[in-house]
Amino acid sequence: MYFLELGGEDDAFAACEARNAAVGVERVAPGVATAGSIQPARVAGLAYTHRVSRLLARTDASVESARAALRAVDLGVDRERTVADAESTIAVRARDVHGATGVSTREAERELGAVLVDRGFAVDLDDPDHELRAVFSGDTCLLGWLAVESVRDYGDRKPTDRPFFQPGGMAPLDARALANIAGAGPETRVLDPMCGTGGVLIEAGLLGADVVGSDAQWKMARGTQTNLDAYLGGGDGRPDNDRAVGTYDVTRADATALPFRDDSFDAAVFDVPYGRQSKVARHELRDLVSGALSEARRVAPRAVVVADQPLREVAVSVGWRVEELFEKRVHGSLTRYSHVLTRESGE
Repeated sequence: MYFLELGGEDDAFAACEARNAAVGVERVAPGVATAGSIQPARVAGLAYTHRVSRLLARTDASVESARAALRAVDLGVDRERTVADAESTIAVRARDVHGATGVSTREAERELGAVLVDRGFAVDLDDPDHELRAVFSGDTCLLGWLAVESVRDYGDRKPTDRPFFQPGGMAPLDARALANIAGAGPETRVLDPMCGTGGVLIEAGLLGADVVGSDAQWKMARGTQTNLDAYLGGGDGRPDNDRAVGTYDVTRADATALPFRDDSFDAAVFDVPYGRQSKVARHELRDLVSGALSEARRVAPRAVVVADQPLREVAVSVGWRVEELFEKRVHGSLTRYSHVLTRESGE
């Protein structure tokens, strides 16, 4: 069993994203969820999960209870982390989620560290072999050995720093979350039929998916190609790590008449034009959205669609089932609605 430290303001959205990397995700307290198993490589690519720890104990949110639980728990060997030998060094990191429990994290780290020292471990706060996480939230404390931290490199891919930039681009953190919710990863194929400057495709490609983008404007299609060359093709903008990236391709196409075969993708992800940056007249938007949703359903069994208004009615009318709908206020005049859509089983 594992526990996840969630980020952002919407735990349901974070938990939904985490299901691309973990099985049996359940929210148990503000900012915290549990899972039965994880895929460490995929955890590293999550946007709104910061850390995952192997669960040792769960108790009420007090230092005294946490200390008692740590004294009693078996710290033995598991398949992923060996924490049994007295040569191991440790550090304890405590967290009070949203500062809501009133627990002194400094006291928690001191007291829990003393328990581990009594049990044969040496403290090394700078470079420990193992890190014990003590997370206090609501009326709960979860204790566990840190297993995986997500890679927080989104600042390296700001829309304004890309070779091709247009105002209104989605932040890499949110684009990554949408790609994860769509199920992007190795051996998956993801389409963005309204690719804009390619932000979602960049993040899906960095997760290992093979990505295809299309846009009705040649300018945007060419710009996306330039950005994907930089981030997925080994250009200067590509993050300096060993992560395997997917293949990519971009074409000009109308999202309501896509040039792709039925079921040629695992998922479609797109951000519907809206606001002042949109060149689509308001009275034309419904036809565009309806046609794009219909085409997305033809080429993929799953879609994640973002808009500035709920699209439940039109999505259902073209044959999608709305699995989740998340609302996020971006600023005073813009609220984003993220729809998680699936086809009916057997279709």
